[in-house]
Amino acid sequence: MYAAVKRRWRNSPRPWMPLPKTLFAKHALNTPPIVRSVAELRTAVAAARRAGKKIGLVPTMGALHAGHVSLVEASAAECGFTVVTVFVNPTQFGPKEDFSKYPRTLEADVAAVGKAGADLVFAPEPSEVYPAGYATYVEIAGVAEPLEGECRPGHFRGVATVVLKLFQMAGADVAYFGRKDYQQTLVVRQMVRDFDVPIEIRVQPTIREADGLAMSSRNVYLSAAQRQSALVISRALSKTEAAAAAGERDVWKLRDILQTELATVPEVRVQYAVVADAETLREPAVLDRPCVALVAAFVGTTRLIDNLPLAPLK
Repeated sequence: MYAAVKRRWRNSPRPWMPLPKTLFAKHALNTPPIVRSVAELRTAVAAARRAGKKIGLVPTMGALHAGHVSLVEASAAECGFTVVTVFVNPTQFGPKEDFSKYPRTLEADVAAVGKAGADLVFAPEPSEVYPAGYATYVEIAGVAEPLEGECRPGHFRGVATVVLKLFQMAGADVAYFGRKDYQQTLVVRQMVRDFDVPIEIRVQPTIREADGLAMSSRNVYLSAAQRQSALVISRALSKTEAAAAAGERDVWKLRDILQTELATVPEVRVQYAVVADAETLREPAVLDRPCVALVAAFVGTTRLIDNLPLAPLK
C-alpha cells in the first residue's frame, strides 16, 4: 500500500519533496471521499487536473474483490488521481437477471479501494445517471453481437451507455477494465474508437483464486459444492490452452477439448464454449492468429464467465 502511495506522489507536481506522513495516514484510514453528483465529481477532477495530475478511472458495480482492487492499484501506480465508480447499472440487466439481488457493499468497497490508493469514489443514485426523461442509448454492432450479445439481449446496450456516460462525467485520461469480461473490453474499445472518445483503455489480467476460479462478485452465490463444480471452467480453459501451446492448430479440435472437459461435470450447464478470433470473436478454422477460448455457464442459478488467450505458434 505504501509503495502505491509513493508511486502516486512521484506523479505529483512536486515529486522532489519528501512523502508527507499525513498523505500516508490518509490512505491508512481507507477513507477516500464519496461523491454522489456529477457536479461534485467534475469539481474534484478539475482540481486534480489543475494540479497537473493524470486522471485514472475504474468503473465498477461494487461488491468488489481482489480483481477490482488490482485495477485500482494499476491506476494508482500510473495516475496521480484515481476515481472509482460504484454504480449498479440497471440498464445492463435483463428482465430475469439479478439486479435487485446484486450485492451492494459500499462501505466495504470504499475501504478496499482506499487501501489500493483510490482518491475518490463516485457512487451516484440511478436518478443521477438516468434522470427523468432519459432516452438516449448506445448500440454497438460487430463484437457486441455474438456470445454475450446472443445470451443477454440488450446487455451491451446498457454497458456501452453507462460506460460512455461515466467517461463523459469523469473526463479521465485512462480507464481500467479486467480481462475476465473479455467481450466487454472489446465493446468498450469499439465504442471509444467509433465515438473518438479521448481516453486510453487499459485491460488488466484476470485475478484468480488459488484453485483457479476467476474472481467474480457472483461467486458469493455459490454453495461449497457448486464452487467445486465451477472449477471445471478454469480447468477446461487450461487444458485447451495447453493443447494449443503443444501445437494443436485445428480450432475445431481445440473447441472439442474445451467442451469435452466441461461436460465432465453435469452440474455445470454450458451456454457457450468457443475458440474465437481475439479481435472479431469470429471462429477461425485454424489457430493462425491470436485467439481466445471463452466460456459462459450456469452453476446452479449462478452464471459465470471466463476466458484464456490462445497464441498461434511462431
